Amino acid sequence: MMLKTEKRNPNTTNLESMSTQEIVKIINEENRTVCAAVDKELPAIAKACDAVTNAIQNGGRVFYVGAGTSGRLGVCDAAECPPTFGVPYVLFNGIIAGGNDSMFRASENKEDSAELAVIDLKEHNVCAKDIVIGISASGSAAYVIGALEYAKSIGAVTVAIANNPETKMQSLADIGICADTGPEVITGSTRMKAGTAQKIILNMISTTAMVKCGYVYENLMINLKPTNKKLKNRMIGIVQEILQCTAEEAINRLEKSDWVIREAIK
Repeated sequence: MMLKTEKRNPNTTNLESMSTQEIVKIINEENRTVCAAVDKELPAIAKACDAVTNAIQNGGRVFYVGAGTSGRLGVCDAAECPPTFGVPYVLFNGIIAGGNDSMFRASENKEDSAELAVIDLKEHNVCAKDIVIGISASGSAAYVIGALEYAKSIGAVTVAIANNPETKMQSLADIGICADTGPEVITGSTRMKAGTAQKIILNMISTTAMVKCGYVYENLMINLKPTNKKLKNRMIGIVQEILQCTAEEAINRLEKSDWVIREAIK
């Protein structure tokens, strides 16, 4: 049976004869279906958030594993967590089939090797404390399945994020998430709706886990680091917002506390 993400979209079969305005309109109309697909999976996503929270609170790490677009999205989400939440870079890890070069150049054949995934996870010393989140639009990438199988074999919790229902990935994982985004505007181009859904889900998982682990104050980034002008100004604004003080007082407090917001607001 053909995967839904590989089927032709009846709404876009005359795409090449459309005007520019019509093309961008149909792409946007198709994108509106993404949030509805994610909405149906909120209970499963919440379970994944709790599992990630539990892993982190018990000394574990988070590993996103994917190939192609899915792998790149995992790497991006992992890379954004330290500057946003002030956590160490070893806490969230993005592993993409083919290694770092695959972030910039496609290496489609790498997703066909389950063995490579095991090698990559072993290089990171993945253990039972960790949680492994496999990401694959088709739900059938051998690389991702291999990662989930290995993770389960060592006792790690596993999560599958796919865009087709009833895939091997979902049946294998402890928690299965399927954002059924259907056929793409360009047939089989899962960097589009499927990728958008994956990005939304990853944002939910990492953000919710960080909130639950205490890395957010109300809705403020309490653990920012003063690594550039923009972030310094944001930190000043956060202290002002919390204490309802002037910028001058906020700066003074931050300087005295070595630019640690939690200390500055005491």
